[in-house]
Amino acid sequence: MTQRDFAKVVNCSFALIALVEVGKRNVSKELEHKVKTAFNIDDQDIQSITTIISEFTKGIPPFM
Repeated sequence: MTQRDFAKVVNCSFALIALVEVGKRNVSKELEHKVKTAFNIDDQDIQSITTIISEFTKGIPPFM
């Protein structure tokens, strides 16, 4: 899914998604709510995804 596709699904601007992805904007409560609603996920789902990503990336060196 591209940033533009994600923005359409979440119903926000592409620019906002791009800025969040590069760390120039924080995820607001409103954006968080939109993402959770659009993808039908809750806080437990977010925690599970975070744990999986953390486990998956253990021991993998960062990209140069």
